[in-house]
Amino acid sequence: MKQLQFLIKPAAGYCNMRCQYCFYRDEQQNRVNPEDCMMTRATAETLIQRCFVEIEQGGFVSFAFQGGEPTLAGLDFFRFFTQTVRKYNQKRVTVQYAIQTNGLAITEEWAEFFSKDHFLVGISLDGTPDVHDALRPDAQGNGTWDKITQTIKLLRRCGVECNLLCVVTKRLAKKAERVYKSMKATGVRYLQFIPCLDPLDTPQGQQNYSLTPELYAQFLCAMFDAWYRDWKTSTYISIRLFEDYIHLLMGSPAGTCSTTGTCGAYMVVEGSGAVYPCDFFCLDAYKLGTVQNDTLQSLLTGKKMQTFITDGWQIPAECRQCRWIRLCRGGCKRDRNATDTAQRSYYCKALQKFFAYAEPRLCEMVRAVQMYR
Repeated sequence: MKQLQFLIKPAAGYCNMRCQYCFYRDEQQNRVNPEDCMMTRATAETLIQRCFVEIEQGGFVSFAFQGGEPTLAGLDFFRFFTQTVRKYNQKRVTVQYAIQTNGLAITEEWAEFFSKDHFLVGISLDGTPDVHDALRPDAQGNGTWDKITQTIKLLRRCGVECNLLCVVTKRLAKKAERVYKSMKATGVRYLQFIPCLDPLDTPQGQQNYSLTPELYAQFLCAMFDAWYRDWKTSTYISIRLFEDYIHLLMGSPAGTCSTTGTCGAYMVVEGSGAVYPCDFFCLDAYKLGTVQNDTLQSLLTGKKMQTFITDGWQIPAECRQCRWIRLCRGGCKRDRNATDTAQRSYYCKALQKFFAYAEPRLCEMVRAVQMYR
């Protein structure tokens, strides 16, 4: 294997926040065995050892850490992890590290570690103080915006590469312009927006935070307006979703699985060592095996993974006739609408409206990029 990508949950579902829309807590509650345990050093070493035994000389490995809240595994665990990677990396494999964190536990010592070992740090920040504090309180119910924005300043001061991840919810979708200005004010220039997920096996749109297709369309169009205005004045901010659409219009691959229309790009490794094919499908029916008992090759090529990948390719027939199929690709299969007989994305109408609204300016940006290549 020339390339391996892992999403590791070293602290499983443990978290020092109580986010209202936490999809991972919902997934754990839908498993017979929540497997809610911290990753031991022995499990981490088994994963690392298997990785460097099975990967080819000069290959590429990505270790991304997520949760729950991954920093709860402790800084010593992460130091052990990177030291162990150096111990086993005898094939000149390129190693990339990333972590998605809520930022509550980050201290100067953490920031120095991230800088030294070249971690890309994603910070979860929901747009504006009022929305963030309402939906992302700490374990005591207190708001966290002020602490997280201080963490961002600390990371930037220590030279750590950062991006911001914002979950788009009902309330936030109504204030896209304010969200954009607020997130720009942090000084971070790499932003990612993802629609919130409703709980499994419940009708979509019923929670107090639920995002409707109408509101998502409103958000995308307003956010694009603000982003495009900055581009026109040579003040460029990276918004991953919009950049994906530009890449697709150019005939280049997009950066996320939801915009490429493919599944199985990485493996999720739980604290227990259990392996799943996707962060949105850490459920009993999709469990691939464990790092203790299975080779990585067998996990990737086994029947469950292949079925999962094949299912992800199944774009609804109606979608194949849509003029926007080259941009939408059917969307993420976690968003498939159970009440729609065609199984189209819950956000189908939102994306159709956005593409029609933004296409001329997206094409203008494509032409500009191609001109300066």
